Amino acid sequence: MTSPVPWAQEAMLPEDFGAGLLRADLGEGVVAGFTTRHGGVSPAPWSSLDLADTTGDDSARVQRNRDLLAEWVGAPVAFATQVHGADVLDLGPAERAEWSGAPPMSAGTADGLVTAEPGLGLGVLVADCVPVLLADPVARVVGVAHAGRRGLVAGVVDRVVDRLLARGAEVDRLRAAVGPAVCGACYEVPEDLRDEVTAVVPESWSTTARGTAGLDLPAGVTARLAARGVVTTRVDRCTMTDADLFSHRRATAAGEVAGRQAGVVVLS
Repeated sequence: MTSPVPWAQEAMLPEDFGAGLLRADLGEGVVAGFTTRHGGVSPAPWSSLDLADTTGDDSARVQRNRDLLAEWVGAPVAFATQVHGADVLDLGPAERAEWSGAPPMSAGTADGLVTAEPGLGLGVLVADCVPVLLADPVARVVGVAHAGRRGLVAGVVDRVVDRLLARGAEVDRLRAAVGPAVCGACYEVPEDLRDEVTAVVPESWSTTARGTAGLDLPAGVTARLAARGVVTTRVDRCTMTDADLFSHRRATAAGEVAGRQAGVVVLS
């Protein structure tokens, strides 16, 4: 079951939770949310909460932005090097110690992360792709998925769900939040590419506002979660048209560079 939620930024940003974080309710004992581009220290063109080390931003500023995020959610947040695949990494006590000290920039190469370790945040970086947060608050396991076009086709969402189930989660207790991403009205692709993707995930079929072939990746992700029986909420905000969010496609069209926002989930 999926419920679109028109999350108003001003309604979702209590002062004690950071100026740039949209809350997601994944159950008791779980802190989860999605950052916007606000609340950080990076100057233009990243302005201002750029969380990635791959955008040309200064690494010290990126680390300060990540420190701010850690302060907001009450835990260090681990990120992977994302490659639009479907590999999933399990993180535990060793990674919590590592990220609590002098944190690395990456926990390894993967597009999904899971953990049962309290006090270790999991982050997923995006600037048009779909960030997915999952939790079973009873089994005390959480996960994230980076679902771009290729990752969605490769099955990254299902692989994270499978890994959570292997760690003790149960489908009827799993909750998911699908974060801001480029919408189907804005994500224009060649017709043959749309055919290729929708042959695997039919629900991602879309026609853009211009009447051309498109892909609706958030719809595809929510369909995959629904097929697994996972109760899901969706942040109905398009990165391409929402100036409060980073968008790689929007920035590229303007000859600029985009930072990266994040989805994050923590067992408190």
